[in-house]
Amino acid sequence: MFQRFRHPLVAVFGAVGLTAPWMYLWGTSGGHAASPGLTVLVSGIAILGASFLLAWGAETAEKDVPRAFAIAILAVLAVAPEYAVDALYAWGAGSGGATTEACAQFTAAQLESADPGTLAAACHDANLAVANMTGANRILIGLGWSGIALFTIYRTLSSEDPSVEDRDGLLADVVHLDRNIAVEIAFLLGATVFAFLVPLGGGIGVVDTLVLVGLYVAYIAIVISGDVEEVEEQVGVPAYFHGYPKVGRAFVSISLFLYAGFLIYIAVHPFATGLETMGTSVGIPDFFMIQWIAPLASESPELIVVAYLVNKARSTAGFNALISSKLNQWTLLIGTLALVYSLGLGQVGTLPFDPRQSAEIWITAGQSFFAIAVLINFNISAREAVALLVLFLTQVVVEFALIREWVALPISSHDLLLAYTAVYILLGVALFARRREELKWVVSRARAAGRRTFK
Repeated sequence: MFQRFRHPLVAVFGAVGLTAPWMYLWGTSGGHAASPGLTVLVSGIAILGASFLLAWGAETAEKDVPRAFAIAILAVLAVAPEYAVDALYAWGAGSGGATTEACAQFTAAQLESADPGTLAAACHDANLAVANMTGANRILIGLGWSGIALFTIYRTLSSEDPSVEDRDGLLADVVHLDRNIAVEIAFLLGATVFAFLVPLGGGIGVVDTLVLVGLYVAYIAIVISGDVEEVEEQVGVPAYFHGYPKVGRAFVSISLFLYAGFLIYIAVHPFATGLETMGTSVGIPDFFMIQWIAPLASESPELIVVAYLVNKARSTAGFNALISSKLNQWTLLIGTLALVYSLGLGQVGTLPFDPRQSAEIWITAGQSFFAIAVLINFNISAREAVALLVLFLTQVVVEFALIREWVALPISSHDLLLAYTAVYILLGVALFARRREELKWVVSRARAAGRRTFK
């Protein structure tokens, strides 16, 4: 009698059921009538259900398309709400007339206290667009890459995972990654090196859009032209759908992608807004909420999907998804900011930002540089994961303490960001120097893939 409740479709309908309460709230009132607490609860549960559907869609698609392409689609859909939030601020900056010259007249305090609809508010939106983008990227590495690595190693205490190697020494265990992600790592390194130059142009402009979006388009062209790998043995929902004929699998994958992507799109922003409202009500600064809490909410679908894959002992696929997400956020997300801003402005323009946001971009690029150096040899140790986590958390905590004036330090928050940037760069350079042969191999592998695609 209980056998039918183990049918994979029961799990699918269960995940859809988790999304139903939010779909009802959204369809009847847009979620506006609910309290912040109820909004966070119901939309958060919906995001959980949609994340499972998204993961099943990607695992089903792996049977018919190159795995890297399926994971790239998953990554784009999972972080689509982040694009929506950033686009909102970029549009507000453009439509409000924010330009480098116009915004130079305002102090930081004037921007923070600007009335809605004013030029100062538009300039503040420009800064928020950059802050939200850099926060999302740093969370993905500082919490995502490090947390998933540690979770993967922790799981081996109770179950086997072929990607984890037990080594002697404190925090010496390592997670081995798929060497087929060499192309992703090479493109991510290229985007990171270019990102260091972005603040030197006085804002995010058309050149940044062409270079960064061009990098992502080239990457997609390479991965979509790859071969379809043999699918590893699946269990549960994806195993059931793999038994469908090819047309049926395609229909299932597309349906799951579309529904989960739409649900995540309509749920994450209210989820983030609810968290922001709850945070500001207890005294957390608005700017801090926009940079850290909102991106944490928008990254939650991706982190849930990866945790699900790791829990199935598919940690290599999980890391592939994280790296793909970082690549599309570090290229498409930055590149589209200037595009949306220009549409709002009514002409081609450069999204302005203040010196503080220049430092935010540099520390984000520095963190990315160090993280790539960690993965360049296709493994990450518990020690390296802890280093990523500690560097991220200490910077956020110290900066928050400075903002709240809980501590008095001889440096400003701007100088703190530059100091952490220097630490990230020095650590990255040291690792790249030790792993220069692996770096050469990654670059040569990416170059060969590019030649095969664009010959």
